[in-house]
Amino acid sequence: MLKTPPATATPPVPLTPFPPSPAGPGHAEGVSNDEFRAALSRLSAGVVLLTAHEPPLDPDGPVGEDAGMTATAFMSVSLDPPLVLVSLRNGSRMDDLIDEQPLWAVSILSESQSHIAGRFAMKGRISDRLLFEDIPYVRGEHSGAPLVGGALATLECRTEQVVPAGDHTLVIGRVLSAALPSAEGGPLMYFRGRYRNLG
Repeated sequence: MLKTPPATATPPVPLTPFPPSPAGPGHAEGVSNDEFRAALSRLSAGVVLLTAHEPPLDPDGPVGEDAGMTATAFMSVSLDPPLVLVSLRNGSRMDDLIDEQPLWAVSILSESQSHIAGRFAMKGRISDRLLFEDIPYVRGEHSGAPLVGGALATLECRTEQVVPAGDHTLVIGRVLSAALPSAEGGPLMYFRGRYRNLG
């Protein structure tokens, strides 16, 4: 009876790596800042207003201040427990505040609220107190933070974990409450550097 000789293992074909991209400003290797921005601008994102209430320094002094920031890097993380994530630029007003204040809120903006998103995204903007002046909101029961009227949904959160990530900080929050103040209209989207409607 003839025996079949054992199969000879075929030597692996060496993989040819892709040539590295030319180094960009501030990077040892990989894509440049402009290439990275251009590529990620093609990813559409929902727009939220992140808010928090800064408690007063002196309990007997004036009331604390509200702060707000427009964000597009926001996502759900877990259903059980309910967790969300938001990315904050290092050294920003909100990054510093969330570092001290573990309670914060998110208002998922509707397509009719691009003026709110633009206002809280301005560089060299006026004080947060003036930014909130003519915006309808209620104060969250758990966080004390402003929840924007007419938003598609609002969430109140408590920081569970903070992860440094390059020039940003990833803040993971446990959702303490969720509400649907408005069922009208579609979401406000951000695509290729502009606010847009879903339709």
